[in-house]
Amino acid sequence: MAKFENLLDIAVRAKGGLSALEAMLPPVCSAAELVAIEDDRYLSAMTRCIFRAGFVWKVIDNKWPQFEEVFSGFNPLVVGHYSDEKLERLAQDKRIVRNAIKIRATRDNATFVLSIQQSHGKFSRLIAEWPENDIVGLWALLKKQGSRLGGNSGPMFLRLMGKDTFLLTKDVSAALIHHGLMDKFSANSQRDLQRVQVVFNQLQQESGRPLAQISRILAHTV
Repeated sequence: MAKFENLLDIAVRAKGGLSALEAMLPPVCSAAELVAIEDDRYLSAMTRCIFRAGFVWKVIDNKWPQFEEVFSGFNPLVVGHYSDEKLERLAQDKRIVRNAIKIRATRDNATFVLSIQQSHGKFSRLIAEWPENDIVGLWALLKKQGSRLGGNSGPMFLRLMGKDTFLLTKDVSAALIHHGLMDKFSANSQRDLQRVQVVFNQLQQESGRPLAQISRILAHTV
């Protein structure tokens, strides 16, 4: 099984030097920084990742100011109480991407955020306090209790907010297998995801780097 220093060396050579590689690594927020983010920003980021999925990201990003306007600034209390009739009107609103399923998921996720507020005070506290050595457990919670946050949407949402998480992109998955870190595995299997978590935890212990950086470095080795 490859050691982190060997993986780093491959990525450094692929990107033309350590400085160039470091500039490509994603930022990670501290727990205090994550808690300080208001919950409407979490709902906004969830929705953004959901609408990006299977769509041209640039289109979603260009329309995002209109999304913010249409969805009441993603205030969870407001969006969570949208009526069915309101959702139907939104599905005809040309200012946003008119995907009725994803629009309904936005209300569902607002309700999810509100439920976490009841147990944690703030949704941000759940995200901030979740241990990175079980980040796949947080993925599972987002998938189970949220709407359309399975696959890479949940992890991408966490990455967008600055929560330390790895991603199982095609390149990262290929690198795990190519370098002998994993046998063939399925991202849909919770047991396999736990095995992947163990690998990332080991690489983190070796390197002292955040999971997000390890993930990106792995992606640059294939």
